[in-house]
Amino acid sequence: MTQALNVPASQQTFLALDFGLKRTGVAVGNRLMKTATPQSTIAAEGDARFAKIAERIREWQPDALVIGVPTHPDGGEHENTLRARKFGRQLRGRFGLVVYEVDERYTTTEAHSMGAKDADAAAAAIILEQFLRNLA
Repeated sequence: MTQALNVPASQQTFLALDFGLKRTGVAVGNRLMKTATPQSTIAAEGDARFAKIAERIREWQPDALVIGVPTHPDGGEHENTLRARKFGRQLRGRFGLVVYEVDERYTTTEAHSMGAKDADAAAAAIILEQFLRNLA
C-alpha cells in the first residue's frame, strides 16, 4: 500500500516488525541515515501483542510500518506468508498507518550468523534496512 506520508521524505521514521506466532521482532530506523536499530522483541500474542506494538508506536511516532513477509526460497507463498499479510492488514486497521511489506527470506538465518542475541529484533532491523536501501 502506498500513499503520501505527511513529513519530508528525509525525516521519515519507520518501525519494522518481524512477525512470529510467539514473538515479534522490532526495529526502528529512519530514511535519512538508512539504518535500523533493533529494539526489544515483543513476546506476546493476540491483543497483548497489539497493546505492546501500540506502546512502541507511541514511543517512536513512526510515519509508517514495515513488516517482513516470509516466502519459500522460490518466492512461493506458505502458511506464514498468509499470517504475515493478515498481520499487516490488522496493523493498518488498528493504527491507521501505511504498512509496507518486505521479502524476509533468510533474515533470521542472517541474524543468527551475525551472532545476534535477539535474532527476532535483529531480523526486524535487517528487514528495515533492506526497505530503506530500496527507497528512492
